[in-house]
Amino acid sequence: MSSIDTLSSFKKFTDNLNQQQHLMPVLFVGHGSPMNGIEDNEFSRTWTAMAKQIPVPKAVLVISAHWFTKGTHITAMDFPKTIHDFGGFPKELYEVQYPAPGNPLLAKEAADLIHSTNVDLAHDWGLDHGAWTIIRHMYPEANIPVLQLSIDHTKDAKFHYELAKEIFSLRKKGVLILGSGNIVHNLRMMAWDKLYEPNYGYDWALEINNTFKELIANDGHDKLIRYQDLGKEAMLAIPTPEHYLPLIYSLGLKEKNDPVSFFNDKAVGGSLTMTSVKIG
Repeated sequence: MSSIDTLSSFKKFTDNLNQQQHLMPVLFVGHGSPMNGIEDNEFSRTWTAMAKQIPVPKAVLVISAHWFTKGTHITAMDFPKTIHDFGGFPKELYEVQYPAPGNPLLAKEAADLIHSTNVDLAHDWGLDHGAWTIIRHMYPEANIPVLQLSIDHTKDAKFHYELAKEIFSLRKKGVLILGSGNIVHNLRMMAWDKLYEPNYGYDWALEINNTFKELIANDGHDKLIRYQDLGKEAMLAIPTPEHYLPLIYSLGLKEKNDPVSFFNDKAVGGSLTMTSVKIG
């Protein structure tokens, strides 16, 4: 493609983005097991239904727990690869390919919005299972560009909350921004023998999950940013921050009057919750 063709494509893409009249919703999705990417279950069916409830996005930007990096990076390739970043699962899961396009021009636009840190345009990542296991149920035709924004593990929750605000304008341009993690995520304490018992959660997990939901519903963002101050239950729920920080991104993108609702609000295996949030 010539430089003139590239500029023409860029103008067409940004013109289409600017036609968006309403803010796109923001999602935080509890992704749980990679098997949800191929199973027909209550979680994956809800993802499919959610795609039909919200406007069709011009592109999807995912902040996944599984791209935890030094520094901030955004995928900027034309065709991101499908990453199978897990072990011990059936062959069928490793054979999944989700061939959605990327969009280098949108990646550059998003990177330029961020002034709190340098953003690397990455060509060596792709779509990890925090992204494709959800998106393939939402948009099975793989015809919508999908990008990922990494989470800088050297920064605290407040930094990520403020960074999210810098990309708020993408909501005005038809981009669906989706945080992917789990609010309660402690695999070391999982009751594997209770994995298929419906909504099985330890008392502490259900208690802190309800606390998180109450704070989310009432814009208690400061307390959610300082989750370490919420007691031992929060520390059990968040032994490491990577699955929690995508929620912080989603909250940072909330406008004051955006309605908040919850879906897939279930516990799995005692110490994990699939609780998900729709903002807007």
